[in-house]
Amino acid sequence: MRGLYAITPEGPDLVAKVRAALEGGIALLQYRRKGGARTEADAIARLAREFQVPLVVNDDVELALALDASGVHLGRDDGDLVAARKKLKDRILGASCYDRLDLARAAVAAGADYVAFGSVFASPSKPGAVRAPLSLFKNDLGVPKCAIGGVTLANAPQLIAAGADLLAVISDLFDAPDIAARARAYAKLFA
Repeated sequence: MRGLYAITPEGPDLVAKVRAALEGGIALLQYRRKGGARTEADAIARLAREFQVPLVVNDDVELALALDASGVHLGRDDGDLVAARKKLKDRILGASCYDRLDLARAAVAAGADYVAFGSVFASPSKPGAVRAPLSLFKNDLGVPKCAIGGVTLANAPQLIAAGADLLAVISDLFDAPDIAARARAYAKLFA
């Protein structure tokens, strides 16, 4: 797992926006939509399969299984990682670790396939989030490390240089005038 990790935004035209991101070459897609319609989730899952990009569902193991998604991402209050690992078997399990290396180590021990640190920068989607120092990405945890929070094309190179394997992006990708072109620009950073 390495590259741009697109996380779906709130708002209209989501399926079309996701298609554009997939056309641009994202590495991983997270469906994150509180109260999203099941028809929308099904459409996103079909698109991810069409483009052969792993789909991870935010916060909802049961929805991930129902969609036959590639996995699930859980935050601190979204469920037990060990229980999720048992249900998911060989599917992807991601864990939010905020600004804490101890949470990352515990997540890996519980079976997480990647860990996310952030907010690495000020984030429009979670303005009050705790800030994660870039030094966290220097630690070898045996799994990919994801940077989330305020990631832009401008600050992405310093995150990659710090050791981030995945860059989780919402606004800088989905608010871009040309979503596919923005995804391609991120992909070039990992080439």
